[in-house]
Formats: sequence, structure tokens, C-alpha cells
Amino acid sequence: MPVNAPDRGAEPRMKSYEAERRSYRVQVPERFNPVLDIIERWCSEDPQAPALVSIGPGGELVAEQSVSALAGESRRMARALLALGVAKGDRILVMLPRVPAWYTAMLGAIRIGAVPIPTPNLSTARDINYRAKASGAVAVITDEPGAAKVDEVAGELHTIRHFVRWSHGRGDHGRWRNLDQLLDRAGDGDTPADPTGCEDPMLIFFTSGTVSYPKMVLHTQAYALGHVATARFWHDLRPGDRHWTISDTGWAKAAWGGLFGQWHERACVVQVALGKPDPDTILSIIREHGVTSFCAPPTLYRMLVQADLQSYDLSCLRHCTSAGEPLNPEVIRAWREGTGGLTVYDGYGQSETTALVANYRAMEVRPGSMGKPVPGYEIAIVDDEGRRVAPGEVANIAVCTQPRPVGLFSGYLGDEDATRNAFRHGWYYTGDKGWMDEDGYFWFEGRADDVITSAAYRIGPFEVESALVEHPAVMEAAVVGKDDPERTQIVCAFVILAPGWKPSDDLTRELQDHVKRVTAPYKYPREIHYVAELPKTISGKIRRSELRRQLRESRS
Repeated sequence: MPVNAPDRGAEPRMKSYEAERRSYRVQVPERFNPVLDIIERWCSEDPQAPALVSIGPGGELVAEQSVSALAGESRRMARALLALGVAKGDRILVMLPRVPAWYTAMLGAIRIGAVPIPTPNLSTARDINYRAKASGAVAVITDEPGAAKVDEVAGELHTIRHFVRWSHGRGDHGRWRNLDQLLDRAGDGDTPADPTGCEDPMLIFFTSGTVSYPKMVLHTQAYALGHVATARFWHDLRPGDRHWTISDTGWAKAAWGGLFGQWHERACVVQVALGKPDPDTILSIIREHGVTSFCAPPTLYRMLVQADLQSYDLSCLRHCTSAGEPLNPEVIRAWREGTGGLTVYDGYGQSETTALVANYRAMEVRPGSMGKPVPGYEIAIVDDEGRRVAPGEVANIAVCTQPRPVGLFSGYLGDEDATRNAFRHGWYYTGDKGWMDEDGYFWFEGRADDVITSAAYRIGPFEVESALVEHPAVMEAAVVGKDDPERTQIVCAFVILAPGWKPSDDLTRELQDHVKRVTAPYKYPREIHYVAELPKTISGKIRRSELRRQLRESRS
């Protein structure tokens, strides 16, 4: 057992990384529907097994649903959609918070071959308008705040025929049909027996849109089986586990942490309607609701390690993961010390994929590394012509498509140019840069347009950001390149200070010297801007393109 992987009394699912890489294969039947083939099958085996726990913003239990109840809700929703006239292939915007109704809507749509489009709750009326028009959605299912946003642009939503609102205690009103009443009228009963093939569309995600308008990422029914490796190897799940991924329901991360992969492994999904997250609420929920596997973005881990972790009883928790952006080594160390030895296992992937690269309990974790490829994928660092590069050389992180792995998206719907650009030379180009060391560990450098070129050096923003957040004064940092006539670019940092620290010239020099010591002298930020917040996408990723725009405008 690796020294960095305390097991809290449970053996890891992955006993040998190399053995799983050789043997793991995903068997996808020609006719496949994850609601029928995963949830209903589990229901036939153990109908009362806990499948979904929904928790309110204060940590209170809202609902605990067995797999039998979850299957029943999917049947009622499927019948309600069919009664409305929604058919296989029709697209549905689903914009609901972290409540049981989100699962009802998603599973009911997928059950009949309709294609849900998870939509973040923070979406504006303009976002909704764009997504509805781009996708040609025929229906929208949302809550009262979402309905108000839809109403702002309803006159422009020419393809939307059905407006469904989740609103307890309120009936139909105007264009809006009440979800609970539709479900009650539909009732439980038969649904299409063989609705989908494995290559039929299952859902559509919109990318974050950091440098352009969001693109539509199309996944097939087989995508659900791609997440078996996510749940089994990265989340290390087994029957009876309770897994909590902190994610808005509109993000692809919600599927990573709570849609089919966990249920295939017979684990229970925990969802929490968090408001503004705070350490006490999160850590108390883990304790009070027996969470055994926990996944959160790096920004939340950075917040959590500032709490007195040792004052919380986290003995139920045995496995921790993180994804979204690379996790800083300093945070991994602080979490391990504060929780009595729990390692955070970083993972990497995209809306276009399932988990691609990750750290696992079966192998040594090298803090700061993305880990090694998830079984079922062949990942490499390649140049623009598809040739593998030498260890240590920074180039494109790419996924081998010969054969095409289960879990990789079909393409960018309605954007053939973007699809062709992404799929080249037998690879899917992720748009991210990285490098691989001599032992096969992958290291993230940044998005292709985030890598900084300064005086002939190529500098990944993550390494500088990691160095900055190791300093006690820094809560969060983002690094971009600023155009410079002498050096091409200089490194420019935007910093959120930790409580008790104030901006000063002395602190700027101290941070610059710190980065020089931790990384290399040429990587230090020649400019540091102190800010109260950083611009982020709806999915929580730093919008470095916005920071670069601010720098350009400040010079004009």
C-alpha cells in the first residue's frame, strides 16, 4: 500500500495500475439505455438500496431515495414527457438546482431517448436564449427563478413548445405547466421497452466558452459506461459508499460525480443544495451524513484547509478527489495533515470526455501531477502533426482515437470546423498543454492559449500560481501573459489576499522573491495586481482571457 494512501479500513478497488491498464475493457451492448440497463437492473437486484440523498443548504436531509424510488420517478417523468408530445431525439433544457427534481427530469428524458441539456442555474436570460436557439430545444424544465429568466426572452424562443416549472404548491400558470402535476397525471407504468442504441444521443453539454461562444458537446448513450472508470478507479467506489461531488447541476462535473458511473458501482450519490460554501457547513455535512468519498474543486479545498480541520470528526471519509483545475501541492499537504492522512487524488478531463488522467490509491502520488491515464484511454503528449514528443517536452495533451474510447464525445454539434480541428492525425486534441515525465506521470501546463512566452521561455501559468498560493498571504491567484515589446510577454499575476493581509510594495517584492525561490527566477510575476475576486466561468474555471483583456484595455 503506498504510504500516501491511508485506506480507512477499505482496500482500494484498483489493486495494480498496470494490471488494470492491460485488462480493463468497457463492453457496450449495441442496444443500450443507462436508465434501463443500470438503474432498473440495480433495482431488480436490490430495490431498497439507497441511491440518492438530497440535502438542503443548512445540511438538513431533504430526501433519501432508494433505487426503486429513483426508477419510479424516471418512469413517471418519461410518461409525462411522452404525454406532452416530446419524442426521442428532442432536446430539453434542464435548469434546476441540486434537488431531487433534477434527477427526475434528467432520467425521465434519457429513458425515452430525449436529449437533456444540463444548464447552469447562474445562466442569464441571454445564456438561455443562446442555448435554446443553438440546440433547437423543444422544452425547458426549470424552477421559479429560472422561469423568470426564460420569460424575459420567451418571445424569441421559437422552438420551445413546452414550458415546465418545478414549483411546489403552485399549479399551471400561463405558459408554464407544473412539474409535480404533470408527474401525478402521468403516473407510474410502462415506457418504451427498447428506446435507444448505444450510439444514439444521450445529452448535450455546452463548453465553458472561455475564449469563444460556448460549443455544444454531444455525448451518446455509451457515455454513461465511460464513467464506470471514473467511479471505480478515480473515486474508488464500491457498493454502499456515499459519494458527494460539489458541482452545479449544469456542469459536466455533475455527470462525473452523480450520473450513472456511481450507480453502476452500486454507490449512493449525495447532492447538496449549497448556498455560498463555507468550511463548517461542508465539513459538518460530511460528518453528519456519512460521506465516504468526496470530490471538490481546488478553490474549495483551498478554502477548507484554512479551517481547523482537526476539530471535525471526518472518520467516515476515506477517499478525496479534485478536478476542474490542477490542485496545488501545498493544499494537498495541508489537507493530508489536517485530516489525519487523507490524500487528495487529482484528476483531469473535460466536458468532452470522462476522466482522462488521474491519481489512484494503487500508485504513488506526485503532488502537482495530473497522474496517469485512466484505464480505457491512451493519452499522449503530441506535437501539432500528431507525433509523440520526448519526456519533459511541453506539447498537446491528446487522446488516441484508434480505437475510439468509450466516453469520448461524438463532436461539436453544428460546428464541423471545430470538430475537424479537434480530431486530427488519429488524436483528439484537448486544447490543453502538458508534459510527461520519464515515469509516465502527466503534468499540466495550461490551456493552449494560456501558456506564456517570455524571452524565449515558455511558462505555464499553473506553476506560478502554485508558487503564489504556497505563500501564506495568498488565498487565490491567476497568472497570465502581458504583451511586452522586449520579452514578447511578461508574467502578470492577479492575487486575492488571505484574511489579515493588505497590499503593499513590500508584499509585492516578497511574493516576487518567493516565486523566484520556489520555481525559477525567470518565472516570477513582474506585475502583481491585488483584486477582491477573479473572473470565472459558470463552471468555476478562471477566465484568463478576461484578465488578458483587462490588461490590454488598461494600456489603451
